[in-house]
Amino acid sequence: MDLNMDLNAPHSMGTTIIGVTYNGGVVLGADSRTSTGMYVANRASDKITQLTDNVYVCRSGSAADSQLVSDYVRYFLHQHTIQLGQPATVKVAANLIRLISYNNKNMLETGLIVGGWDKYEGGKIYGIPLGGTLIEQPFAIGGSGSSYLYGFFDQAWKEGMTKDEAEQLVVKAVSLAIARDGASGGVVRTVVINSEGVTRNFYPGDKLQLWHEELEPQNSLLDILNSPSPEPMNI
Repeated sequence: MDLNMDLNAPHSMGTTIIGVTYNGGVVLGADSRTSTGMYVANRASDKITQLTDNVYVCRSGSAADSQLVSDYVRYFLHQHTIQLGQPATVKVAANLIRLISYNNKNMLETGLIVGGWDKYEGGKIYGIPLGGTLIEQPFAIGGSGSSYLYGFFDQAWKEGMTKDEAEQLVVKAVSLAIARDGASGGVVRTVVINSEGVTRNFYPGDKLQLWHEELEPQNSLLDILNSPSPEPMNI
């Protein structure tokens, strides 16, 4: 281990975030590993942040930058809702994030995926990568784990999916990224948004499907907790 490392040097950050539209709403998903170079700073972070009752955002890149942008946008959307007397649309939320990201593109290091449902356009997904471009997409993927998923989504995504099909696709995609990307890991969190409201789901890491060359967990804390107590020693 290098004890003389420069703490001010740039460090790598990784994650996997996904947004998928389906027939009736959207599903957002993310892993839970927050990394600082080779160090896992938080193994169970929540990267899907609520902006309004009907709009959420998936955060990637610098955790500090993405949290700050989310906090600003949540505040502005609250004011917007009070002034108009009705919830903000998904497009309004995405445009606010785009405006902040573009105007501060030289200082921010974050890519975001906005997803939600409103009564005007239904379920919508918007990708806002580094630089502040706004792209409406049927599905969006981001973070370091996305490099492993583009071909998979080209093959697996389809129009008119049901809610269960969309959520299973998101969980499978995040677990595939976790298997290949060292900066993604932990658990899988999903948020389903439709006309009926919002549903959050949680998939523990030890319950995810194992992929090619992945090993079963050995001597982990879970194995220790589930193992029988050792027999007392006879003296």
